[in-house]
Amino acid sequence: MPELPEVETTKTSLAPLLGQQVIDVKIFQPKLRWAMPDDLDILVNFTLDSVERRAKYLILNFLPASSNDSSSVVQSDKLAPRQLLIHLGMSGSLQQHSYGTDKRKHDHLVIVFSNADNTKSQLHYYDPRRFGSVLWYQDYSAKLLDHLGPEPLSDEFTADYLYHLIQRTNVSSENAESTVKNKAKSKKQPISRPIKSIIMEQQVVVGVGNIYATESLYLSSIHPATPSHQLSYDQIVILVDHIKVILKKAIALGGSTLRDFTVASGQTGYFQQTLNVYGRQGEACPHCQTTLENIKLNGRASVFCSNCQPMG
Repeated sequence: MPELPEVETTKTSLAPLLGQQVIDVKIFQPKLRWAMPDDLDILVNFTLDSVERRAKYLILNFLPASSNDSSSVVQSDKLAPRQLLIHLGMSGSLQQHSYGTDKRKHDHLVIVFSNADNTKSQLHYYDPRRFGSVLWYQDYSAKLLDHLGPEPLSDEFTADYLYHLIQRTNVSSENAESTVKNKAKSKKQPISRPIKSIIMEQQVVVGVGNIYATESLYLSSIHPATPSHQLSYDQIVILVDHIKVILKKAIALGGSTLRDFTVASGQTGYFQQTLNVYGRQGEACPHCQTTLENIKLNGRASVFCSNCQPMG
């Protein structure tokens, strides 16, 4: 599954399309996680102005071409900026191709762009498993984005924030509190669920997927099943620092390509070549040579070193 670094890298890879005008939109398979809007052809003559990321969602901002006739309500609506909200799901990617490239079996959407020199190119939404989505931002942003926690690389995600959220001493995020308040016997009780589960909660902090949670916990010498409330403040400081370092490194290396993920340019990520423990159960720990073990937490593989990450 493309995680935050892969989505951030995809966002960056779309830069060559900024300022280019949409000249055609072709929908081949609208049945994704949610049905693709059937009016995406509204984007014809719009220009891609910017691309943003929120959690694992991409937000493509389009501006309309200028018009001399904006008197009617209908015309005014056509001239309103448009935003696409895209999630890559389990196997999706956005890939840029030269104009005229044939669609592949799992290309569900193709947007054709033209630059100032009339050079054309195609942006393909490719998703074999069809768990992703392409939606109008205004229709789904409240449902999909409003409940999310802070970005892990933002100033809002700190050791103070995470520690007090876990201990229930000074929860600063209403979204995070609403997520975890029903998962303890009392609202005032500290959170005892495994720390790996907590840092993978999108309402607590976004974008820390299985790969990066596993690697961050290893570097922090924290067992993934450790009850969250048992961690000291100093341990939380170390964990938050490693989450930020790991994500920055992954972004710099273009993310992780474990199956068929590529960015718009077709390049793959290289972070997987630096993995210490993820996917390496049965191998030797790179630090102490202890055989790496694997447990399941919330149905997800959690590889760890019993010597470097002792329980308790």
